[in-house]
Amino acid sequence: MAFADIVSKMQEQVNNADPAKIKGVNATFQFELSGDEAGTFHLNVADGNVELVEGAHDNPNVTILMDSEDFKGMLDGQLNATSAFMSGKLKVKGDMSLAMKLQALVS
Repeated sequence: MAFADIVSKMQEQVNNADPAKIKGVNATFQFELSGDEAGTFHLNVADGNVELVEGAHDNPNVTILMDSEDFKGMLDGQLNATSAFMSGKLKVKGDMSLAMKLQALVS
């Protein structure tokens, strides 16, 4: 799976997200993936809408740092985000409470 495939899988997750779960969230979440399919993209979340943009954002509220293999596992439901965080596979920079709300989008 190439980085472009990861982005399209994430876009699928975003399209299927329950808008009620992200109502009231206004933030930018940046994903910095390392490993074989390294790359950066971010999600702009505002008023129940989510826009996925490839590339870095100048000032994200939350930055998620992960290996691309682990991220794919999370998207596929094989890796729980909380477990990934606790084991150091997922690192968060920024507002931790916003990061918790992100789970509604990727699970």
